[in-house]
Amino acid sequence: MPFGMGFGELVLILIIVMVVFGATKLPQLGDGLGKAIKNFKRSVGSLNEIDVTPRAAPSEPSAEAKPAGPPESAPKP
Repeated sequence: MPFGMGFGELVLILIIVMVVFGATKLPQLGDGLGKAIKNFKRSVGSLNEIDVTPRAAPSEPSAEAKPAGPPESAPKP
């Protein structure tokens, strides 16, 4: 058995989990755990697939990027 546990210990852990989470939440927990393990394995396997190419900087800032303020030709009080 895994981690040196016998059948009795695994049954006891399963009973405690059912009492804590309830029988209706167990399928959701199993599904979430399965997806997490699947995503973890996928991310570990794709470490070499990370895109590190630099992005090109925009050539001109757009009108939306300019700060709003008084025009430069306005008289100062």
